[in-house]
Amino acid sequence: MRTESILIDRASTHNLKQVSLSIPKRAITIVTGLSGSGKSSLVFSTLAAESQRMINRSYSSYIQQLLPKYEPAEVARIDNLPFSIVVTQKQLSGNARSTVGTYTDIYTALRLLFSRTAQPFIGYSMTYSFNNPAGMCPTCQGLGTVRTLVLDRLLNMDLSLNQGAINFPTFQPGGWRLTRYTDSGYFDNDLPLREWTSGDLDLLLYGKKQKPAHPSPNWHKTAMYEGLVPRITKSFINQSGDKYQHELEQVTRITQCTDCQGARVNARVRSAKIDGLNIADCSAMSVADLQDWLGKIDDDQTESILQDLERKIANLITVGLGYLSLQRGTSTLSGGEAQRLKIANCLNSPLNDVLYIFDEPSVGLHPHDLTGIKKIFKGLRDKGNTVVIVDHDPELIGIADRIVDMGPGAGREGGRIVFEGSYQSLLESGTATGRALSDPGVVNEPVAPSHGFYAIDKITAHNVREAHAKIPRHMLTVVTGVAGSGKSTLIKAGFMAQHDAMLLDQKPIKASGRSNLLTYLGVFDPLRKAFAKATGESPSLFSFNAAGACPVCKGKGVVTLDIAYMGDASTVCESCHGTRYSARALSARYRGLSIAQALKLTASEATHRYREVLGPAMRALDDVGLSYLSVGQALDTLSGGELQRLKLAKLLKDGIRETLILDEPTSGLHESNILQQIALLRKLIANKGLTIITIEHNLRFIGQADWVIDMGPGAGSAGGKVLFEGTPLALMRRNDTPTARAMNAYFGFLKDAAVQQQ
Repeated sequence: MRTESILIDRASTHNLKQVSLSIPKRAITIVTGLSGSGKSSLVFSTLAAESQRMINRSYSSYIQQLLPKYEPAEVARIDNLPFSIVVTQKQLSGNARSTVGTYTDIYTALRLLFSRTAQPFIGYSMTYSFNNPAGMCPTCQGLGTVRTLVLDRLLNMDLSLNQGAINFPTFQPGGWRLTRYTDSGYFDNDLPLREWTSGDLDLLLYGKKQKPAHPSPNWHKTAMYEGLVPRITKSFINQSGDKYQHELEQVTRITQCTDCQGARVNARVRSAKIDGLNIADCSAMSVADLQDWLGKIDDDQTESILQDLERKIANLITVGLGYLSLQRGTSTLSGGEAQRLKIANCLNSPLNDVLYIFDEPSVGLHPHDLTGIKKIFKGLRDKGNTVVIVDHDPELIGIADRIVDMGPGAGREGGRIVFEGSYQSLLESGTATGRALSDPGVVNEPVAPSHGFYAIDKITAHNVREAHAKIPRHMLTVVTGVAGSGKSTLIKAGFMAQHDAMLLDQKPIKASGRSNLLTYLGVFDPLRKAFAKATGESPSLFSFNAAGACPVCKGKGVVTLDIAYMGDASTVCESCHGTRYSARALSARYRGLSIAQALKLTASEATHRYREVLGPAMRALDDVGLSYLSVGQALDTLSGGELQRLKLAKLLKDGIRETLILDEPTSGLHESNILQQIALLRKLIANKGLTIITIEHNLRFIGQADWVIDMGPGAGSAGGKVLFEGTPLALMRRNDTPTARAMNAYFGFLKDAAVQQQ
């Protein structure tokens, strides 16, 4: 019987060069290639986008307006396209009410179990929900924590109201909320708060709603006076949304709710128990412990509920998340934990013959953690689904039924399929990926540390207990261990609390269609000023967000039409042809180019054309391997690996302090890009005398370290210990930790009897 395939015909999205591809159904296809070679353009901007767009079109016009919008891919056609589920690297919801339990629906099943068998009977399933008024703790509203104002941070006692004594937006001079106090008639607006009476301060902070007796003429007739604390609590602290969250963090403190002690549910819910435990007790224990406890319940009436719980919990344990608790907030998960949670959730679906698309699922995972992930992918395939994965990890690529390698280069030099076939054939192909996978690299044999050490003294936080470690100065240290073993805690809560350091973490760049490489690096203004000086025009003429914007598309480059029941349709602006600029802006030239043409230059080309303006920033892009990108490329079109390197480029341009910490710097990078990154870090150590600390899983990278700190042995409560400190080779010779075993397998040292005898 012929295997049906998904057929992509002549895709030209972004840098793709008329790519045609046949993807076998009910198989695992892994797409790899250099960062920027076109993998995401093919898999996400073409395959996934078209599938999701077709799915959305099946809904009513009203529902379509509520769903995410997907631009039509530049492709001749795609045949045999199934329903798709896309698992991206995007962070899970930051909603404070989203937990591991609610995300996986395990808490929903647990609520059902308690409503059936807990004693005393207090009500049905929703009664046990901390998101329901009947079940939530009334003090914290089901959050488990309370956010309170810190008055020393909120008020500057040395200033008056008119001088800006209230440290919060819209309560500053010129803000309309400040007038609710300065126009109330209650206070001397020019008197520093330190000189106020206790009664006036109490009225300012805690005054109840009331009508001022003698307000100023500017006071609104229907307005009511209310103290700062209740007003900010009601208008900002108790409101969901991201607006002013950063400012709130500066003037508030989050503490555990003293009423429910973090349980989220009220006393009535906590009174209902099964075998001595209430639902909050179950949510607080690890998933592995919960599995053991549920296994002891023998009740025919709830057998189907228990089976559902067992299946969902088993999926979490399969991907190595057995140490998490159901009450753990999804916003607190690491990138690797969030990725695995999403992957485990896929197995909970009863859907069949589905196209599952995964974006670099190995990110944030130790080779030990990949064992369960590989089982998940094989399980999805064996259930009759099609699995397409974008990834660089050698171990993950090895499970593919079919490999598609993109290249040969990145950016304009990429966008083609350079190989299709099996893993063994890829190793013999001679492509950049084939060469990198054939050569695992070497293990570094560093000289002994000669500049002393930084000490991490007795750090206790999260799962780390009284840990000690030392980090050699002016060398490359890699902190390793399985996901959840305490690596980030040791460095962020330990080293950074005791020593000055600069951190480059995994937080995504806030990317939009109006931000580009030059704006992020802070050099678009100098370029616009250079254009202005050369042409005698205003700098604003060379901004598509200001005077230079195309009057038709308003600087967007596209025109969006609202076609009523058919939804929105976007087309390239016919006036500016997608350049975003007005005719006047496009007519101005500096060194032979318009501003739009300048933005199309690659970083390498821009270095030569505008060296004195863009030189340092472009050199930083070249150092991190991004010289192929166009300087005007929108940030929301970059891959995860490109964004990560862009952050490093900004650090290089702006200057780095003596100690630099990198959190998983190889995320999203091809093995050959990792070699380039290692060379860059070595240069920074040699030329600038930096101490570089990385939290990393990539075995090639670990092998190049001067010093390794290995955490473990397991995750969560089973981890948190410093298992080893020393050179990579010394760790491999011990061969008694998950990292050591993975390194020996990767570098082939287990086959080397000479090494084993040393």
